[in-house]
Amino acid sequence: MTVTNAGAVDGHARTQSDAPALIWQDTVVTYRELATGMRAAAAGVADLPAGPVGVRAKKSVQAVTFVLGCLAAGRTVVLPSPTLPNDTLDTLFELAGAAAVVDEAGLDHHPTGDLEPSEVDIPFMLTTSGSTGVPKLVPLTAQGIERFTRWVHDEFDVGPGRRVLNYAPLNFDLCLFEIWATLRHGGCVVLVDPEIAADCDTLLAFLEDTRPHVVQAVPLFYQLLTEAAGSTHTLPAVAHVIFTGDTMNPHRLPPLDALFPHARFHNIYGCTETNDSFRYELAPGDEQREALPLGEPLPGVHADLVADGEVLTGPGVGELVVRTPFQSPGYHGNPAGAFGPHPVLAGQERYFRSGDLVRRTESGEYFLEGRADFRVKVRGQQVYLQHVEEVLLAAEGVVEAAAVAVPDVHAGRRLHAVVRRRDGSKLNSLVLRRYLAERLPSAAIPSTLYIGPEPLPRTSTGKVDRQFLVNSQKR
Repeated sequence: MTVTNAGAVDGHARTQSDAPALIWQDTVVTYRELATGMRAAAAGVADLPAGPVGVRAKKSVQAVTFVLGCLAAGRTVVLPSPTLPNDTLDTLFELAGAAAVVDEAGLDHHPTGDLEPSEVDIPFMLTTSGSTGVPKLVPLTAQGIERFTRWVHDEFDVGPGRRVLNYAPLNFDLCLFEIWATLRHGGCVVLVDPEIAADCDTLLAFLEDTRPHVVQAVPLFYQLLTEAAGSTHTLPAVAHVIFTGDTMNPHRLPPLDALFPHARFHNIYGCTETNDSFRYELAPGDEQREALPLGEPLPGVHADLVADGEVLTGPGVGELVVRTPFQSPGYHGNPAGAFGPHPVLAGQERYFRSGDLVRRTESGEYFLEGRADFRVKVRGQQVYLQHVEEVLLAAEGVVEAAAVAVPDVHAGRRLHAVVRRRDGSKLNSLVLRRYLAERLPSAAIPSTLYIGPEPLPRTSTGKVDRQFLVNSQKR
């Protein structure tokens, strides 16, 4: 039998009642206070119709407490992004069979009552990004979450006395590490208010005040921090810095070494369907690489590269097919989809076809090449959009960049790139085209470029919304 986060919070409330469980804005919530709020929320959830409970709320102490209350009451929590369109949210909650949907206004429903925490087989239903339509529902099992939180604690020490930063929104799978693993093992979660998530100076000041030991976030977060920190600020309490959710450009590493002088750096690869799969701990000289390796599979993870119906045994590029101890049993309502038996090898174990192209080198290192659908032909030549983006991101003055293939009546496909330049930068299309011509074959140089100060559009799970960029070129 697994130990739910709710049961663990109850246990910590008995053994370390005054220890901090959550830090939010200027508030510290102890384990005693969190357990009290959780039980009150659980009593309120018990009054709702039987079945999963949908939560459409931004991250807050009240939201975390309510989710724990649902788990304590033995309810599955359906957690899509609250920023999705209302029609999409309604569709997702209906597909999930949510008996009730609670928003910010319903998070503080705390009737009196006491409840013994109970088990729930599927604690969470998260969603995919939905960049090509309605997001898919991804159920996560209690056993898988328990295995994952145990690995997090063993590798990064998220127990009592440790503070773990949570930058991601509540609906992100990153919260399995940052919030739920930390509370499972008695650490303190430092919750970043979504209102300050893009404010460089306020974000840096918050980290200086709260002094987290473990920091996990997408590369954009680290860029914001280094822009604010310059050469005058450091965060010496941080022991582990983790890059995840997107590709970290190695050329952006030197400022991070100065900002986190005592930290070990890790590059972690995974997806919502399987959770984390690979980890690489950075070494001196990695800042000179063109890309960071994925590293080694986590314990219990089996991964193959498949190309042309065969498993690659040497160097080459193939689709990553992976099985992890933490993975979902399959999409809700469509358990097959990308899940199923190994596409080549015999056996009954369920694998996930990631859709990611991975390159294995002669030395056996793995590198992410990009999505299978990001490999396109332009004027008869094969182009990897991921590589185009890496080159763009390495240009001076570039903060964010994305490259997409747009249908073209005459050429079939053309490349379009969108670049966010750094404040004060004089980067223009002439300079950038000259830079690209020195580093890319002609077919990989975008036909059209947009350079501006605006952040790139994002999906509900924080990925660059490439479909939006494609559609914007069709108008």
